[in-house]
Amino acid sequence: MLNRRIQVPRATAEGLEVSNLSVAYDGPSVLTQVSLEVAAGEIVALLGPSGCGKTTLLRTIAGLERQQAGTVRLGDRVLGDDTTFVPPEKRRIGMVFQDGALFPHLDVGQNVAYGLPRAERRSSRVADTLELVGLAGMVDRMPGSLSGGQQQRVALARALAPRPGVLLLDEPFSSLDTSLRVQVRSEIHHLLLELGVTTLFVTHDQEEAFVLGDRVAVLNDGRLAQVGTPDELYRHPVDRWVATFVGDANLIPVASAVGTCRTVVGDVPVVGEVDGPAELLLRPEDIRVEDGDDGVVELVEYYGHDAMVQVRLDDDTSIRVRTGADLTHQRGDRVGVAYVGPGAVALGV
Repeated sequence: MLNRRIQVPRATAEGLEVSNLSVAYDGPSVLTQVSLEVAAGEIVALLGPSGCGKTTLLRTIAGLERQQAGTVRLGDRVLGDDTTFVPPEKRRIGMVFQDGALFPHLDVGQNVAYGLPRAERRSSRVADTLELVGLAGMVDRMPGSLSGGQQQRVALARALAPRPGVLLLDEPFSSLDTSLRVQVRSEIHHLLLELGVTTLFVTHDQEEAFVLGDRVAVLNDGRLAQVGTPDELYRHPVDRWVATFVGDANLIPVASAVGTCRTVVGDVPVVGEVDGPAELLLRPEDIRVEDGDDGVVELVEYYGHDAMVQVRLDDDTSIRVRTGADLTHQRGDRVGVAYVGPGAVALGV
């Protein structure tokens, strides 16, 4: 458990700005004209599928890769542009890698002290930071003797010990099992909020991005598709790809998305009209399963706190509906469906 009784000075948070950043590795661009701002003290999640350039963006910000074009700024300092390149160790940026990247031949204390100036390695900074992340008394342990969760906490302590202006996290929870991942994620979230560290973290997990991020930047094929709060992305995606990537989506085609549309799940009021062919975005919780004769329950996925019910309508449309945990219909039942949402976003086709 993280120790919130230990008092550690709040970070000197700085704003991070990436402008028109492009990166390539002897071939097609990995990142193309990426621009992103992270305000001082803000936590931004960088969400995208595997291979979209998320880790490359983090490594470029950290100075581990060089951009072909664009600018990286931290506060008032230019860290990288066409004429400037500040080496990684002078950027005041902490980074936690996906696998922790601990030095196996150094003990916990030596790992945490690695990024500190030599004069501070024998101060209380190492012990205080280890106590903060719940690892007091483990300074002499070797990384190989620690659990996966403990190793990630050591990696976090190493990144925090120099009190960086920005913290970069590259899928830091992906190697942990499900229950431990949720616990460590929650603890680290609280810690980052308390310390006020400007944070940019990479994930391919939509739930994780929405839980941790004040805002979420969605990256697709090396380009930023949309940046916004979790609610903005979920309720008002800019296109079909973002709509389906950030959550379960029923996309209902209509000839024209103006006013109220008659659909297979009933009348749906439209938000953000499209005067022409479009698809209406209906989230599963916007639809209700009820007694009726519209279709057949094909699948029930039970999660404990809720359930997902897939209904095959008589016109062969497949609809996913999020219901409460108390299931009233089972696979094979004939049911009705009805729209109960606040209004659907129309996406042009």
